[in-house]
Amino acid sequence: MLGRTVGAVLIGAEARLVDVEVHLGGGLPNIAAVGLPNSSVREGIDRIRAALAHSGFKLPPHRVTVNLAPGDVRKDGAALDLPIAAAILAADGALGLAPARDLVLAGELALDGAVRPVRGMLAIALAARAAGHRGVVAPVANAAEAGLVPGLGVWPAASLADAVGLFREDAPPPPPAAAPDAAPLEDDAPDAEDLTDVRGQHSARRALEIAAAGGHHLLLTGPPGTGKTMLARRLPGILPPLTRDEALEATRVWSAAGLASGLLTRRPFRAPHHGVSLAGLMGGGVALRPGEVALAHGGVLYLDELTEFRRDALEALRQPLESGAYALVRLHARAVFPARFMLVASMNPCPCGWHGDPHGRCGCTPQVVRRYQAKLSGPLLDRCDLTVEVPPVDPADLIGGAPGEPTREVRDRVMAARARQLARFGPCGACVNARMGRGDLERHAALGRGARHLLVEACRKLGASARGHDRLRRVARTIADLDGSEAVLERHVAEATQYRRALEI
Repeated sequence: MLGRTVGAVLIGAEARLVDVEVHLGGGLPNIAAVGLPNSSVREGIDRIRAALAHSGFKLPPHRVTVNLAPGDVRKDGAALDLPIAAAILAADGALGLAPARDLVLAGELALDGAVRPVRGMLAIALAARAAGHRGVVAPVANAAEAGLVPGLGVWPAASLADAVGLFREDAPPPPPAAAPDAAPLEDDAPDAEDLTDVRGQHSARRALEIAAAGGHHLLLTGPPGTGKTMLARRLPGILPPLTRDEALEATRVWSAAGLASGLLTRRPFRAPHHGVSLAGLMGGGVALRPGEVALAHGGVLYLDELTEFRRDALEALRQPLESGAYALVRLHARAVFPARFMLVASMNPCPCGWHGDPHGRCGCTPQVVRRYQAKLSGPLLDRCDLTVEVPPVDPADLIGGAPGEPTREVRDRVMAARARQLARFGPCGACVNARMGRGDLERHAALGRGARHLLVEACRKLGASARGHDRLRRVARTIADLDGSEAVLERHVAEATQYRRALEI
């Protein structure tokens, strides 16, 4: 007697389908699981025993062997409870085999037979569709999340008895899944943090707009209390809304981390504490969960007090900053996480924060200042497209100054610049200027004679690397887009150079 169902396990932010096979043989009644199950799967056997009993089913009086294939993939998590229980019932003749093989089952079983939600349901649904399955049986709390995948049926199950009832030949079909499109998501929630609250800081506001328009990484330097964090927290408000595809990808990562409560409609903003570990920032653990870098995919990763972060954590940012993804490799698993985010970092110029203050409040020696700034490696700084100093604000501007330009107006200019880039690159191209390759630079950021000469001289004086040269051109292209200019002119290169010079601190 053999029963088969299909389940899934999470590996990072992606799901891997698992064939669950159950054989009822001779011997003392017992349940044994093979196929590299970890402790969470083995503990699920006891939950399954109680759930079967409380749901009105009898445990087969046989030796039950549960095989989880493929056998070379470690199985982790409680999502296999439901498919294992269903396979046991299928082997015992309590439900039909054909419907069970056409659906992917996922859910944790409570002792009373209730089906509890699991993390990563969206990734499981995407894997089911990719494998050609008709649909998924999901916990009621995860049904809406699974329904985000177009063309896939979703059967919600509140209990084990409900799930078994779905395999009857006369079971009603699921409601058709709505097909999401690529249009931007509408978000009617008002912005709690508006740029109009920022007084002064015209250079920093301009750098923030350029960063948003081209998807560039930004570093803010200056003494404490000058508005660096305030500026960073207002960056998501001027970014374009997420498209459906972007929202689905970001939600998949959040779902794998157990944080999703529906489709994300706003760009993520993650601000981990500077004491975060390497695993907390990049992800990891036995189950290879996403870290803060992956959770910022499609949005903003803000690192306040940049020099206080661990050196190994900061250096691990190099790959995702360059490629938009990174891989974590362990003995039994390898997970690739998307990490296409905008990095915004802030730092003080010295340990006390007042280096260069005109009032002479800094007591740090030059050696202390150099040691403090040396905590950041050159390769990491080289990946910051824009670096701007945020000086103290005049008290007169704080008390009686005119309010800053509101987020809505800045966002309109950013959207116009992004529209120019989308028309230039097409839907399958670089999307934003910060992602342009060398070929794109030659085609879309060609420089006239004067602009080329200015760029060469600037790179020589700054000692810019080849990467720094390309990043200067990308920023100049973005400034030209904000200016409504198809050509990259000398003034665009000159402004881009100003934001690169501040790297020499």
